[in-house]
Amino acid sequence: MLSINFTPFPNLETERLYLRRVDKNDVEPILELRSNVETMKYIPRPLLITTEEALEHIVMIDAKIESNEGINWAITLKGSPKLIGVIGFYRIKTEHFRAEIGYMLLPEYGGKGIVTEAIQEAIKYGFQIMKLHSIEAIIDPKNIGSAKVLEKNNFVKEAHLKENEFYEGRFLDTIIYSRLNKF
Repeated sequence: MLSINFTPFPNLETERLYLRRVDKNDVEPILELRSNVETMKYIPRPLLITTEEALEHIVMIDAKIESNEGINWAITLKGSPKLIGVIGFYRIKTEHFRAEIGYMLLPEYGGKGIVTEAIQEAIKYGFQIMKLHSIEAIIDPKNIGSAKVLEKNNFVKEAHLKENEFYEGRFLDTIIYSRLNKF
């Protein structure tokens, strides 16, 4: 079984990005991300409405890091502490050496290759440090942008599950992409 330890917290760096721990100072951009109908369009979770809900979300992120159940990074541009997005591994299945990756970016930063750059660094961490065998991404079939980013990062479509999630009175399809560790 996989042994995971996120202490001390692993900050990551790319050419343009600094991936750091989300903290309470990020409450406004977290609220902006999670309350935006456009950024949440393909994520079947309730919109955050208040600053208190955003703080609770940050507390939940911290609890998963402390218990080594998941990890999220704030995506920032080098030289600026402002959170412009998040990326992380959710639902880490240690017994299967597999984790689910997820990411969000404020709309004004889209189309600049930021998510691709962050995914590449997170994948490297997942495979080389966490020793994952595979990483999956579960997306809405209508999320063409995310599918393109995943394919650009050598993820392969594994499955299209029909009506496998129930949210807000409707059944939703999901698509599973994955990438195997070839490092």
